[in-house]
Amino acid sequence: AIGGLVWQDHRPFGTTGTDDRESIRALRRGLDLGINFFDTSNSYGAGHSETLIGKAFEGRRDEVVIATKFGKSFDEAARTIGPERYDPDSIRSDCEASLRRMKTTVIDLYQFHIKRCDPLEAVDIRGVLEELVDAGKIRAYGWSTNLPESATIFAEGARCTAIQLHFSVFGGAEAALALCEKHDLAGIVRGPLQKGLLTGKFTAETTFPPDDIRHSWNMKEASQAELLAKMEAIRDVLSSRGRTPAQGSLCWLWAKSPAMIPIPGFKTVAQVEDNAGAMSFGPLNDGEMKEIDALLEPTESA
Repeated sequence: AIGGLVWQDHRPFGTTGTDDRESIRALRRGLDLGINFFDTSNSYGAGHSETLIGKAFEGRRDEVVIATKFGKSFDEAARTIGPERYDPDSIRSDCEASLRRMKTTVIDLYQFHIKRCDPLEAVDIRGVLEELVDAGKIRAYGWSTNLPESATIFAEGARCTAIQLHFSVFGGAEAALALCEKHDLAGIVRGPLQKGLLTGKFTAETTFPPDDIRHSWNMKEASQAELLAKMEAIRDVLSSRGRTPAQGSLCWLWAKSPAMIPIPGFKTVAQVEDNAGAMSFGPLNDGEMKEIDALLEPTESA
């Protein structure tokens, strides 16, 4: 979210209402609270998110593990996202640009940011990433995809260490998670708070401004209303033992699999403090997990 608003196919992608000074304070506050893994993409904010990370951790680079992504073209000045771009020369030049924006000499984790591509192309991309590791430009690589058939191609690479996948209390990419567990890869969890729905702050009357990526959400529509109902059903379990609903949702992921590393988004210091507070609780216990399973289990129709 800290990248701010950009446009893709004439539609808003990202959010407004961000403040760069608050974003930098929030990043540094997270580090002070014990968060040392930060995930972004070169396309977030058309490069702006990476720039903020570079400013926030200047002088403290050795304290953080930085992950970013590649695979989409963009115009920094116009703040627009363009077509996919992942030929070998573009991968190398995008890597150099990310290094420059983040004021670092090496990217800890470099992730392919396209859901799928031709398998033979994927093997070639993996080869380019292996070359970047050998050159000292990146330390490891991964793929941001829910598709196990895509992830498997990278998982076979020597320096692949992670797959980024969607997951939350409401479900997710089970097959991709199983692949991470099988190959001892980190499962980096995007959307762990379901774009804010699992914070428990939304109601049927909630609306979003036109330039918010969630503007199309209609909380009274059947699919969104169903998610709101599920949230209310499990709210008490998530927030038991002093947790906030957001903290409980993160703790659920840690209990689901030790491979999971959730990456909740934020725009403010307060949101970072809330997210970081989950670490003091650790994974939900077996009883809490079973209770949530029971509450979310579909009821059989008569």
